[in-house]
Amino acid sequence: MNLLADTSPVLILAPHTDDGEFGCGGTIHKLCEQGREVYYAAFSACKQSVQPQFAPDVLITEVKEATSILGIKPQNLILFDYDVRTFSFHRQEILEKLIELREQIKPGLVFMPSLNDIHQDHKTIAEEGLRAFKFSSILCYEMPWNNLQFNTSGFVKLSETNLQKKVDALKAYKSQAHRSYATEEFVRSLALTRGVQIQSGFAETFEVLRFVG
Repeated sequence: MNLLADTSPVLILAPHTDDGEFGCGGTIHKLCEQGREVYYAAFSACKQSVQPQFAPDVLITEVKEATSILGIKPQNLILFDYDVRTFSFHRQEILEKLIELREQIKPGLVFMPSLNDIHQDHKTIAEEGLRAFKFSSILCYEMPWNNLQFNTSGFVKLSETNLQKKVDALKAYKSQAHRSYATEEFVRSLALTRGVQIQSGFAETFEVLRFVG
């Protein structure tokens, strides 16, 4: 069964603005291209760690532009305001927010970070995401700089257009351009590597955490 062929809503869980684009930006564009209703929930705009030359809320502006480039409707972007690196202190509240999203959106497919992601905020969203969405299909997206291990058990083939839209969306994050993994070269190289694994041009890979057919 092709999870992308379903017609139910899709929910992207991004601990921080830009995580969804890094982890599954090409797949998001592919889903939007297919006419799927895609929602994107970001839990922090990382105001505490924005470089001083940028406005503290710059990532809010950037995520709006980036998700629009991928094809997500403005009304489907959901922003929360948790301080970066404090999610574990708000675990129950975050779980309750996730349950609210589950009841409002009723997603058949959820994308979130890996349970093996070592960033404390990412790990909290993954753990509480599994609790909230255990009756949905769940794919965990890859973030090599945070994953001690990653089981490449699922792949989504990307077209050049899907990949270019991912690159363009990430370029919207000018405040994050200093990060080593934010370069077009790295994004394309990783997509090419994952494509080679399945004899395709480009791809994104996922851990298949839950499969509900």
